[in-house]
Amino acid sequence: MFYPLKIGENREPNEKPPLAWFSTTQELHLVRILRKYFPVFLLLIAGISVVWAINLGTLPPADFVFNNGTEVKTIDPAKATGVPEGRVINALYEGLLRSVPDGEPDELGRTPTKPKAVAMADSYQVSEDGTVYSFHIRENANWTNGDPVTAEDFAWSWMRFLHPETASEYNYQLFYVKNAQKFASVDLHIGDPVEVEMDDRPVSGQMFPRGTVRRGTLLELIQPDADEEHAEEGGDDGHGGGGISGPALFVVEFPSGDSTEIQVVTTQDPTDQAIQSLVDSYHGEQDLTTITSVQHVLFDFDHVGIKAKSLHDFEVTLNSPTPYFPELAAFYPLHPVHRGSLEKHGDREFTKPGFIVSNGPFVLRERRIRDRLRLVKNEHYWNAESVALNSIDVLAIQSETTSLNMFLNGQLDWDTKPPNTLVPMLRDRDEFVSTPFLAVYFYRINTSKPPLDNPLVRQALNMGIDKKSIVDNIVKGGQVPARSLVPPGMNGHQSSFCGEYNPQEAQRLLAEAGFPNGKGLPTIEILYNTADSHRDIAEVIQQDWKKNLGINVSLRNLEWGTFLDTLRIGDYMVSRSGWIGDYADPNTFLDMWVTDGPNNQTKWSNAFYDEGIERAKYEPDPAKRMEIFQQIEQKLMDEQPIIPIYFYVSLNMVNIRVHGFSANLQDVHPLHLLSLESDGAED
Repeated sequence: MFYPLKIGENREPNEKPPLAWFSTTQELHLVRILRKYFPVFLLLIAGISVVWAINLGTLPPADFVFNNGTEVKTIDPAKATGVPEGRVINALYEGLLRSVPDGEPDELGRTPTKPKAVAMADSYQVSEDGTVYSFHIRENANWTNGDPVTAEDFAWSWMRFLHPETASEYNYQLFYVKNAQKFASVDLHIGDPVEVEMDDRPVSGQMFPRGTVRRGTLLELIQPDADEEHAEEGGDDGHGGGGISGPALFVVEFPSGDSTEIQVVTTQDPTDQAIQSLVDSYHGEQDLTTITSVQHVLFDFDHVGIKAKSLHDFEVTLNSPTPYFPELAAFYPLHPVHRGSLEKHGDREFTKPGFIVSNGPFVLRERRIRDRLRLVKNEHYWNAESVALNSIDVLAIQSETTSLNMFLNGQLDWDTKPPNTLVPMLRDRDEFVSTPFLAVYFYRINTSKPPLDNPLVRQALNMGIDKKSIVDNIVKGGQVPARSLVPPGMNGHQSSFCGEYNPQEAQRLLAEAGFPNGKGLPTIEILYNTADSHRDIAEVIQQDWKKNLGINVSLRNLEWGTFLDTLRIGDYMVSRSGWIGDYADPNTFLDMWVTDGPNNQTKWSNAFYDEGIERAKYEPDPAKRMEIFQQIEQKLMDEQPIIPIYFYVSLNMVNIRVHGFSANLQDVHPLHLLSLESDGAED
């Protein structure tokens, strides 16, 4: 999951709200001041009222206030990818299962999190072969408008999640489901069942309001330059897409009473020159004088392993046993949305206050851009009596020092990312909560931009970074320098490593690539999302590359939403990134680097790697599966489309009055499990 510290960092804030007693320029000197005068600072700040500059209007104070680190880009479960978004979505919506702390803390104080039927499903069963999951939707589950939550809500929401027009970056999380990838990727083969959406969509703000859908069988597929073998085999089978794109003719046989009807359809303008070229090259038996224009030709969703068996029974059929599927069923992109609200208000409006219909423990009451979200307790929630907080303010403060100031002044109950430079001084405070977790800080490299398309250059960049210095002198929270992508100690996985810090070897590699002492290399730009810690790290790497390799480096920072968009379109050379494991398996770190994977964003492609990810999906032997992961991680580390920097530790400042906040491997803290000790309680 993207961390603004994107992940570990997918937690990032937005625009910095000014403080009454710290100017923007003064804030730049705060770190030096605190190092010398930290005890005095604590006494001073206790007696000063730091005013949050945004006018709260008529909003009364919330029970619980925390800094989410950034303006959330969306609260549509199917569209979100970040940790800040996930915190809010998990409060507003609820999936089949919910990952909650369960069990005794380990030697590091981390409480295990497990997906449990304490959500929309009150129970589930798994078939003997591990491929069929049967969930029972609790009968007292309701949407905030009073509608019951049904199995059909999940079936429709998951179809929307997979639909090509939704373009969910996380849709591959359901590719473990039978035929889900074929539907999402428009991966069609001769003889496949298909659904053809006719060109009669109703007027709606929804991205795919779905016109009339006819179901049939694909008899023939005609594409430009498609030889006979390709036409027989159908489209590509890429992890992140592939399938049919561009002009194509589809010959489809539809049932029609006791007989059948054959039509030639296209998703393009039938008069388009490219389509006419296909008609001219076609030598089949069908009459092409009538070509019907349609919206979509997709693999028939009725043949995808997602079924509403009854009002409260939801069945999922997988391609093969997937032990971590319950964790996916608890993952926020798979939370359901209310179809009626979405179709009435459209994709862009249905999550706004006043329009949103949700099913989680909280309701969105108000949203103030670059300020806060106000959440209030959902009295229609099936387990409302267990929710202690009546109101929550989710702030979007970008400055880590501003956020810490507010926490120390009592204006925040939870600071999700105190400044790294102050961690040594905060570590002994009762409010400081820190533990290693499943997250890695790394740099993406855009391998489509010369000279970064040369693996030797990428390897040199990696070996030219003093990661230990970054950990010891910049982040200072107990982080571990990283030479692999997968964090250590995960499910028996033995990591493979990239090169260690070695300026001499880095210089040799750069010379071998044709750039001795960096001569001939263009200025390399590092992109990062706005945050003090990202800037500090980028500045150190800028200095390392100049000193060790002779490379000139420029820096560019963007606010979180713009940063994500820029990364997505590939408008960067090198970019800071972070990833928190979505579940406790190496696959969550490795499967996003397949060719055209929506979270790849490096343009890197490797057939051996892609094949390895596919083999791991179906490998029943756990030891052999881990061996596959080790092999493909080594390929990733050898070709270096990414540079691991360090493995995270969670850093939180939590009011000592807060109960239910448990350190865990994923740094996930469900808001509905938190409570506050009353002011009148004894110390």
